[in-house]
Amino acid sequence: MREPQPHKEPIFGLLAEFDDADELLECARKAHAEGFRQVDAFSPFPIEGLAEAIGHHDMRVPWLTLFGGIFGAALGYGMQAYTNLAYPIIIGSRPLIATPAFMLITFELMVLFAVLFSIGGMLVLNHLPRLHHPLFDLEEFHLASNDKFFLLVLSNDERFDREGTHAFLTSLGPVRVMPVEHTEEPV
Repeated sequence: MREPQPHKEPIFGLLAEFDDADELLECARKAHAEGFRQVDAFSPFPIEGLAEAIGHHDMRVPWLTLFGGIFGAALGYGMQAYTNLAYPIIIGSRPLIATPAFMLITFELMVLFAVLFSIGGMLVLNHLPRLHHPLFDLEEFHLASNDKFFLLVLSNDERFDREGTHAFLTSLGPVRVMPVEHTEEPV
């Protein structure tokens, strides 16, 4: 394994353009097999298997959703139990903690907090709202919403070497390989 060489001007990454969805999928698999882990792909429509090809197996949002649901259910149930114990009203010898009666609010708060945690977690993990992305400065990138397919290797990948990665991407047979410059301070 070749040691990455520092370059004078850091870049955001290298972007390879392809004409075909199957080409993008195959090249994404090759990039992942080569050891690149900070890879992203862009296409005008969903491509089955592309997320797996670039090694996207992030489970943080589902775990946040589960945690939010558990937190919401515990909050809903606990809030009702506390209220009934702190301010008891004895009606017809019914128990103060009536689990079947508490289920509606418990379920509603479980759903509410699961949704809030999943949406909030997704926004935070994707660094959104991000009003500008370095890819938007490339004139060719607008074609990603029409008929072109792009594979981006980020410069923060441990295997990234500007010349070596450029040579690897060129060997995949893209239409072109373009550097993506930083346009803002890294987060």
